[in-house]
Amino acid sequence: MKRFLLAAAFFAALVLLWEAGYRARIWSPVLLPSPRQVVSYLEGAAADGTLARATVITMRRLLIGYFIGLVAGLPLGLLTARWKLFGDTIGTLALGLQTLPSVCWVPLALLWFGQTEAAMLFVVVMGTLWSVIIATETGVRNVPPIYRRAALTMGSKRLHMWFKVILPAALPFIVSGMKQGWAFAWRSLMAAEIFVTILTGFGLGQLLHYGRELSAMEQVIGIMIVIVVIGLLADKIFFSPIERFLHRRWGTSQA
Repeated sequence: MKRFLLAAAFFAALVLLWEAGYRARIWSPVLLPSPRQVVSYLEGAAADGTLARATVITMRRLLIGYFIGLVAGLPLGLLTARWKLFGDTIGTLALGLQTLPSVCWVPLALLWFGQTEAAMLFVVVMGTLWSVIIATETGVRNVPPIYRRAALTMGSKRLHMWFKVILPAALPFIVSGMKQGWAFAWRSLMAAEIFVTILTGFGLGQLLHYGRELSAMEQVIGIMIVIVVIGLLADKIFFSPIERFLHRRWGTSQA
């Protein structure tokens, strides 16, 4: 409860500072709308269904692309950890491409797929894939050797070793990679939705883009807040509980 109250007080202070900046007219009201204007926009967008439709479209794209990235990234990460050839090729490629900003994939996606859903999915997958590969490889390589030796002593071999010993021990690293992949997928999708226009479905990124085009800063800030809230909810509801469970299970949680 104390942590919650401190966090609530912190964000309340930020809103008060925002309101004070608006009233002081340090910036033009066009560039810095008041919190009340942003809330009014969000209420209107929620009332007419615009916000809900955009959120559903964005989340559908995100989840599909993220799932594809996970399905491809986990086995590739295992291969790079298991065989040196894959580590020197796929592992090096993943390390290099992870540093590439997400927006760099957008021109390539547009040239290959045009203004289609496939272009957006491609950008999201590219944002997810490399983080998952690197995290999986790192997790497997950091499994203490004594685990393998103990498993071999008790008769564990090949698939049993991988699925009953190595993968469970590497899970904390893999989950961290999944969390990082989720963050990169978010960024990738926002870049794709800003630059790729699909008339059949406007997501949050497109609402953000049109807010900029119309100089509607209350829309821009409102959508940014929605994106941040969705990211926080995903972390608090899904990733954080899993990480806490794994740290307790493996005895690595701090007292």
